[in-house]
Amino acid sequence: MLKEFKDFISKGNVMDLAVGIIIGAAFTAIVSSLVGDLINPIIGLILGGVNFSDMFISLSDATPVSLAAAKEAGNPVFAYGAFITACINFLIIAWVVFMLVKTMNKLMPKAPPPPAAPTGPTELDVLKEILAAVKK
Repeated sequence: MLKEFKDFISKGNVMDLAVGIIIGAAFTAIVSSLVGDLINPIIGLILGGVNFSDMFISLSDATPVSLAAAKEAGNPVFAYGAFITACINFLIIAWVVFMLVKTMNKLMPKAPPPPAAPTGPTELDVLKEILAAVKK
C-alpha cells in the first residue's frame, strides 16, 4: 500500500495540481490586493467616496458606525458591500484567467492537421466499372 501511495504522489498530475493550488493561492492574494487597494478606491471615487467594504445593513435595533463596530458588538448585519467586493474579485480573476488561457493557446505549438483520408473511387467511377464489366 505504501508503494502505491508513493507511485500516486510521484505522478506528474498530482505534482502539477499541487503547484497549481499554491500558485492559485498566491494569485488570489494579488487579486484581492488589486481589487481592495486599487480598483475599489477608484470606483468609490467615481461614485462619490463610496467604500464597498463598509456597506452593510444592520439587522438589529442598534445603529453601529461601521461594519467592524457592528461585528465587534455582535450585531447581526447584512454585509452586502463584501458581496460586491467578492463579485468584483471574481470578475477580475475570471478576466485574468481568460487572458492567460488565451495567451497560452497562442504560445502553444499547434498540432499539425491530420493527414487527409485517402480518397476512394467516386460513385461515377464505380458506375463506369460496372458498365464496363456488363459490356464484357
